[in-house]
Amino acid sequence: MKSGQDNKSGLNRRDFLKIGLAGTASAMLSGSVISEAAQYYAAAEPFVFPNPVFKTLGRTGMKITVVSFGAMLTPEPEVIKIAFDNGVNYVDTARRYMGGKNEEIVGKALKGRRDKIFVATKTQPTSRTKEDIFKDVETSLKALQTDYVDVIQLHNLTDKERVFIPETREALLKLREQGKVRFFGVTTHTKQAEVVNALVDDKDRFFDTALVKFNFQSDKELLDAVARAAAANIGIIAMKTQMGGYTTEAMGKISPHQAALKWALQNRNITAAIPGMRNISELKEDIAVMGMSFSYADERILKQYSASVRSYYCDLCGKCEGTCPLGVQISTVNRSLMYAEGYKNGELALSTYREIPVSASATACLDCSACVAKCVNGLDIASKMDRARKILA
Repeated sequence: MKSGQDNKSGLNRRDFLKIGLAGTASAMLSGSVISEAAQYYAAAEPFVFPNPVFKTLGRTGMKITVVSFGAMLTPEPEVIKIAFDNGVNYVDTARRYMGGKNEEIVGKALKGRRDKIFVATKTQPTSRTKEDIFKDVETSLKALQTDYVDVIQLHNLTDKERVFIPETREALLKLREQGKVRFFGVTTHTKQAEVVNALVDDKDRFFDTALVKFNFQSDKELLDAVARAAAANIGIIAMKTQMGGYTTEAMGKISPHQAALKWALQNRNITAAIPGMRNISELKEDIAVMGMSFSYADERILKQYSASVRSYYCDLCGKCEGTCPLGVQISTVNRSLMYAEGYKNGELALSTYREIPVSASATACLDCSACVAKCVNGLDIASKMDRARKILA
């Protein structure tokens, strides 16, 4: 994911509200995206896309491009169409992105191309019952204008509990029997190793894929879990490879995005990555990585980037939450801040934050005279929660 946010200057509430009041990224970007797409098609010598590189997504048998399309922030179908027309054959969206509009955008891009593209979407994070799962999938199919999705994913697992809910599994099996979904997956941002290991330990090996936050700061616990899953033929897709996508003065004009993407793709246990691509410029930058190797120069760039964001980047490991006596969902609060300050997407930040019960939000921290929650990476949790209250609460 990319951003234009320099964290040193910060994002004050006034600026944040400007983003939020725009409604969606589409309101801010759609004109330029369409214009940029038109220029691409009209150019005498348009950008030369690399030859697609494919890997097989675990036991699904689907051969997908190693750089695939994360549509979460894409405001118009044009950029997705260009990616499809140049070999990208897997797209990831979700019911909750852009208040449901994102699936509609992907649906428009799929017209005339559905038989060539693998589509992954997600249920709502709160859905567990048959009724909820059926409703989610039917709504997604309508928005996507398709009869089926290739991968349906349970959205945002924060522990292993949802992996084993019988009613959820019954609903998914029924949907597959009806031909409305082909494969089952999960997505996770927090306590990822627990979730991924649960997929492997499941005696039924019910789930076929896992979408995980995976970047050059991922810890050994996650790396080992991903290796176990890949060995069990569970397809692993990387998201949030750019570690927040922040722009910092320390980096000057150097972009860490290609280096970060190459780092994720060099891991043999990763099938593909789905970077968010809002416009043609971001598509060109990310797609160019297809077939590239990770170099010493890339390693140096990532060390510099890591040092520049260390004081405010949250790895979303969730280990701090066990040290908070009020049970504040610190990882989700920090993920919301990342969407605001890194992705610079006010709507996504607000919608994510509003999923947190008030009793577990940053507001609950006001009941404490001093913060006792501890971050294993030395992050100032109290400061982050205060910032969240100022721009999100």
